[in-house]
Amino acid sequence: MWNQIRKPFGKLLCHESADCLSHRNIQVASETVHGEKLAQGWVTCDACVEESKLCKCDHNTQDLKSALVNEADVELHPDQANSSFAHSVINMIGMLIGLGQLSTPYALENGGWASAFLLVGIGVICAYTSHLLGKCLARSPKSRSYTDIGQHAFGSKGRVLAATFIYLEIFMALVSYTISLHDNLATVFAGTQLRLPIWASLYKSQLLTMMGVLVALPTLWLRDLSSISFLSSGGILMSIVIFTSVSCTAIFQIVKANHSIPVLHLRKIPAISGLYIFSYAGHIVFPDLYKSMKDPSKFTKVSIVSFASVTALYASLAFMGAKLFGPGVSSQITLSMPRHHIITKIALWATVLTPMTKYALEFAPFAIQLEHSLPNSINSRTKTVIRGAVGSFLLLVILALALSVPFFEHVLSLTGSLVSVSICIVFPCAFYIKLSWPQISKPVLILNVILVAFGLLLGVVGTISSSKLLITSLERAHHT
Repeated sequence: MWNQIRKPFGKLLCHESADCLSHRNIQVASETVHGEKLAQGWVTCDACVEESKLCKCDHNTQDLKSALVNEADVELHPDQANSSFAHSVINMIGMLIGLGQLSTPYALENGGWASAFLLVGIGVICAYTSHLLGKCLARSPKSRSYTDIGQHAFGSKGRVLAATFIYLEIFMALVSYTISLHDNLATVFAGTQLRLPIWASLYKSQLLTMMGVLVALPTLWLRDLSSISFLSSGGILMSIVIFTSVSCTAIFQIVKANHSIPVLHLRKIPAISGLYIFSYAGHIVFPDLYKSMKDPSKFTKVSIVSFASVTALYASLAFMGAKLFGPGVSSQITLSMPRHHIITKIALWATVLTPMTKYALEFAPFAIQLEHSLPNSINSRTKTVIRGAVGSFLLLVILALALSVPFFEHVLSLTGSLVSVSICIVFPCAFYIKLSWPQISKPVLILNVILVAFGLLLGVVGTISSSKLLITSLERAHHT
């Protein structure tokens, strides 16, 4: 069965040494940079599945030959390990802060203030698993990406499994971004009349979302990775603007922080656990950060400082939003802020612009692999057209899903529980156990087995809970 699965993936996961991605504007938010290193893989085939081995066999397949020929086109900028400790901390924080910060106040209010221990605990666990990824890379110097570690640990099955979850997370994150775009655009243009005769049956919010996606659509045709990264790096700035706006709302008492937070809502914990886990999603690009450091031995310290900073930011934002808006807090904190105020307008526009800057780089790794899987006889212009057409089609599919399932908190929770928990907790522990089995001590083994079980438990109960809530919301929307 795995041979059947592996063969179609072999074309997609061929090694196109994407080092040119690794040193360009890595300071982007976690959802933005999820894709940046995914273009990096190893040519795999049934005959060459040994750990970290580049396939150089002549398989007489046009796709494999094209990949090897085009490899020279990608290796234009060799990897430079020149990141200092401070630079690496800034990079990792930039990777972690993203879409999840909008939902932490909602998660805390629904789970109770005691759920903050879960938020902090998941942060500690994710910091530990990032440390494990560094240990895995130290044991396998040739591994350069998350999927490389998966292959080194479990062969081609590990690569296929890791790559499947990675692309699934990217797709679901883009759906969440589009839902966020839909919700915030509707708030920004509340009270504005908009009706087009061609689409008279559509709501104003749906038309606005379609327009926003169409504005972002041309960015998918960009081939210059430097331009794409520069466009996407605005995500960090937007995150800072959102946090500052909420802080100003509290500091200047635009809204009185007089709501009490419940102690614990145990039945809601499974659903909000997915929101918490998604907030720490960034492990996919940690191998790239490790490889870019002057002194990789400090990677663990970088993880500790970065996760501590991000956890403090999330916790402060969560308590601040829950105290300000209480039970009425929205799944996106910007939607709860007083709409008439200038600070709110700034925060809303920051939230609107964030998704529009992220589509291109999220799609970039898939686009690169798509281009290199095409026959070498196809000229560059035709490849660009195919790349752009496929990207446009996928974005329209994402738009359709986002408009059909406009429930931000449930989709984000499902993404965290179904996909992110595996990438952030389960896989790193499993990889480390497999790679370090001869030397691993019994206490460390027990710890990692417990974390794998904990991650699987959170994933299963969270997926079931968020799926039920999503289905219930869809049924309710259908009846109304």
